Amino acid sequence: MAGLCSVAPEILVPAANETLELALGSQVELNCTVRWAAAERCQPVAAWSKDGQWLGSESSQDTAWFGQNASERLLASVLQLNLTHDADFGVFACWVSNATATFTLRRVEAAGHVPAVLAALLVLVLLVLLAGLYVRCRLSMFLWYRNRYGELEINDGKLYDAYVSHATAPDDRKFVHFIMKPQLENRYGYKLFLDEQTILPNSEPSADLIMNVSRCRRLIVVLSVAYLEQDWCNSSFREGLWRLLELSKKPIFIVFESQYREITHPAISLLKQHRSVVTLLVWRAGSMTPSSDFWKELCLALPRKVSFQGTMGDPQTQLQEDKDPMLILHSSYLDSDGDLHPDGDLGTGLRGCVFGSPPPPRIAGPGTPMALAASTTEDTQLRDSQRPELDISDLGSRNYGARTDFYCLVTEDDI
Repeated sequence: MAGLCSVAPEILVPAANETLELALGSQVELNCTVRWAAAERCQPVAAWSKDGQWLGSESSQDTAWFGQNASERLLASVLQLNLTHDADFGVFACWVSNATATFTLRRVEAAGHVPAVLAALLVLVLLVLLAGLYVRCRLSMFLWYRNRYGELEINDGKLYDAYVSHATAPDDRKFVHFIMKPQLENRYGYKLFLDEQTILPNSEPSADLIMNVSRCRRLIVVLSVAYLEQDWCNSSFREGLWRLLELSKKPIFIVFESQYREITHPAISLLKQHRSVVTLLVWRAGSMTPSSDFWKELCLALPRKVSFQGTMGDPQTQLQEDKDPMLILHSSYLDSDGDLHPDGDLGTGLRGCVFGSPPPPRIAGPGTPMALAASTTEDTQLRDSQRPELDISDLGSRNYGARTDFYCLVTEDDI
């Protein structure tokens, strides 16, 4: 090649062999800049090649100039390319005298909008599915979490889980006795106290109401049209609601969907305004199924239920290790199955089994006094071996602080 210099020119741009990854349809300019000493008696000329094939001189634009101190000269050759076909990619080389710079052009697929749109749609569908799953299963998840990690309401002296107040109308009685009570007691294990009397006579709680509600952990009111016809609902429902809030923690009000839209009583709007302190549930057409949202919401409003397998009597007294026979609901020592003389008097046989009294006499023929004495001795030994031992040594140290339902019956003479 003409114009060779004794000392090879120094390549300034690119600093090293360069590899460019470009998309189809893009434009690029390849810049090749060299520098050599002005004292050299040579005139370098830039030439370009692609994949070993020389390109014409008209394909590039060359510019030469002197350096700042006029002791060196520079040459810049720019090659412009339009990458419209796959054949436009390859290895380009810039030759200046006896110096060479290489550019490698590779094709890459342009990032289109289709993958991004598909990814956005996938995320949107996933969010919709999660939202639907949350709406459908949120009550079940809340109920599972409450039953596993919720607060236990035990050792509070309560005898019932809920006090249910309803009207005397036939429909209300059927709903409470044949739907609510079997479902809550048989399926979920709650214990209900049912009352169809007005809970606020003369807009004030009665003594019976205060005593009965104090024995229950929750208050449930079946707020039907018949219930709203009571005097305290028509005259002073707001004041009555404050009385109920003082007696029970977040009372539960149940309304029927068939009557809910027709009720124009101000009690409904008042309950809606105070949803933070009361629980308002609507009985719908599909609430009859055990897996409906109504029962889940009702169970969430009720206390967490704890099952004590294999325990006898009140779990609260069992947790305090109270073995007082007067507090045990199912006392095994009162079982008459162990009566050794079922053909005798029931009261005598029971006394003989429990309290160790002498057995009733047996009628026998003459000549059997020895057999009767032997039989009596064997029966006495058998009863002594089966008699339960009642430990009463710690009656004075037992803790009855959790129970509030003890009463003392006195007469006027005692007073």
